[in-house]
Amino acid sequence: MNQKGFTLIEMLIVMMVISVLLLIAIPNMTKHNSMINSKGCEAFLNTVQAQVKAYEMEHNKIPTVQELLAGRYIKSDKCPNGHAIQISANGDVSESGS
Repeated sequence: MNQKGFTLIEMLIVMMVISVLLLIAIPNMTKHNSMINSKGCEAFLNTVQAQVKAYEMEHNKIPTVQELLAGRYIKSDKCPNGHAIQISANGDVSESGS
């Protein structure tokens, strides 16, 4: 009788190759994820900076983060990386803690 199929050794080799590929791929994905969040935060800060200018033109004063949220100029007071944003007295937007 001639049976076709994979031997145990062949299955173990396939599992080993898949494991090695996962060990290589997972750290790269987490590194890229933090880079994406960082770039997303930079873009969000630029957007908030533009909204600060828009608010300032309409109300003749520099807003607080709460005023931007209340006026629906922005939807969130946090960057994609989870850090809060702040607005300085001269209207510059930055991440809290940076």
